[in-house]
Amino acid sequence: MIEVLYNHITSRLGNDLDNLDKVLSSFKHITTKRNEQLLRQGDTCKYVYFIAKGCLQVYVFDKEFNETTRDIIVEDNWCSELLSFGSGNPATENIRAVESSELFAIDRQTFQTLMETIPQFDKVYKQILEASYANSVYRINTFVSLTAIERIKWLMEYRPLLMTRLSSKLIASYLGINKDVFSRLKAQL
Repeated sequence: MIEVLYNHITSRLGNDLDNLDKVLSSFKHITTKRNEQLLRQGDTCKYVYFIAKGCLQVYVFDKEFNETTRDIIVEDNWCSELLSFGSGNPATENIRAVESSELFAIDRQTFQTLMETIPQFDKVYKQILEASYANSVYRINTFVSLTAIERIKWLMEYRPLLMTRLSSKLIASYLGINKDVFSRLKAQL
């Protein structure tokens, strides 16, 4: 599984591979079960995860304990609650493995050390942050302007694998649509 992380990092660095073995050895391999909780709201986020295989959900609960999904993250991507991870403050989000997953985790202290000592790691991290920010802004701006049925069509066009991998309840939460409305609208397509 480490080759997935290796390929991910090298695709961003090109030939600048000094210290790559040190970076890879800094990650801990984790296998999760379906629905395993990796982070609970209120706890401190201790890890950044690279998803080699599987799917993670980042979500929050509202005052009535309704679940709202901020993101669904699949293979070859990174996941964390970055505000808590960076500051050490309590997390405002939850992270759960939606499927059995193969992850590579790096803790905060090791992460900081790599950032300070290995310029290539800092470069990769900045690329990851920029991509994550751009994805979040795009999704928020897109979803604000779309009707419920247009959101479903968007998902079918841009993230079609989620439609077959995830439950209707989870997809509805991701799209910001009531589960029953989602099922009714999906049937019309």
